[in-house]
Amino acid sequence: MSAQARPRHAPMTQFPIVDGELMVGGRSVSALASELGTPFYAYDRAVIDTRIAALCAALPDTVKLHYAIKANPMPALVQYMAGRVDGLDVASGGELAIALASGMAPAEISFAGPGKREAELEAAVRAGVLLNVESAREVELLAGLSQRLSLPARVAVRVNPDFELKSSGMKMGGGPKAFGIDAEAVPALLARIGTLGLNFEGFHLFAGSQNLRSEAIVEAQQLSYALALRLAEHVPTPIRTLNLGGGFGIPYFPGDTPLALGAIEENLAALAERSSRELPGAGLVIELGRYLVGEAGVYVCRVIDRKISRGQVFLVCDGGLHHHLAASGNFGQLIRKNYPVLIANKAGAEVTENTTVVGPLCTPLDILAERLELAVAGPGDLVAVLQSGAYGFSASPRSFLGHPDPCEVLL
Repeated sequence: MSAQARPRHAPMTQFPIVDGELMVGGRSVSALASELGTPFYAYDRAVIDTRIAALCAALPDTVKLHYAIKANPMPALVQYMAGRVDGLDVASGGELAIALASGMAPAEISFAGPGKREAELEAAVRAGVLLNVESAREVELLAGLSQRLSLPARVAVRVNPDFELKSSGMKMGGGPKAFGIDAEAVPALLARIGTLGLNFEGFHLFAGSQNLRSEAIVEAQQLSYALALRLAEHVPTPIRTLNLGGGFGIPYFPGDTPLALGAIEENLAALAERSSRELPGAGLVIELGRYLVGEAGVYVCRVIDRKISRGQVFLVCDGGLHHHLAASGNFGQLIRKNYPVLIANKAGAEVTENTTVVGPLCTPLDILAERLELAVAGPGDLVAVLQSGAYGFSASPRSFLGHPDPCEVLL
């Protein structure tokens, strides 16, 4: 296949290029590197605002937008998001503490995850957040905590549906799963929740993540709604909230195309209209993480050595797999593919060469870009990995081999 025929990355235009320099938050990457040192993550508020504004303008007023903190739990970013979305979703006691400190009302925070410890459940009950229960054990523990604390636990049932989100990066529903309650077991659990007097509020369904096919997301939303409608026949009290999950993806790899929202927006409007008739009083929620922040982040490291091995150029950098596991290809990829990478201080350079970018770790897995056409670079130049606002810093093995942590900054 010729170079011209190879799949290319989707256009990345969220960060402007000025005088050959990548700009993030109105600052050149070189200026940021001088101020912060390298490596670092930078997140651009303006890119986040643009994404949220476009999404909110398209969504029906009755559909709430939640931010899933696991995508990026940087406290300053979560605090920023808290003022721009309707709710926050957490998956640990640590994330719960960040959410509560962000200024988001506890009533608009929900807590999911298959292995909640008793101390985490107690903290959530005390705070008054909504708990998405994922096992009979959690229900029994919450009953005891509610009685001891004289605080009825707010609960929703996370359902493991009998379908999955097709073509998703990670499938979190359908078949045997550690997540949620199998759909066929939910009626019995609902009866137990009613008997124990817990404050039942609704359902949480999350079939998968990182999907770029709008028709697959629409199908999953429709199937989720239909399942919730069937399960509504068994609820102890009327449904107040129905979380349809997320799954909205962003383009990372050559050949990826951005998600088209039109069909999804139309479908959510239709479901909201149906819900007003079929589930009166129930609010619909979509829960998004990477779609809101993934394209707003960039990871930057500095070239410390340039080597040629049997004709292949290697740029050895001060950052790598330990800071950005996903870009290395070791975070769920079956076949390694390149994230969008560029030489940030030589953006737009006409002269390029076939280059492999690696980190300082003593492992062949430490690759940030493999045989990619990049501007000719050497020691002192800056490598930028785009699409790095989600599952970067917090999803990486930062203690591996004892290198320093990168800096994080919200601009």
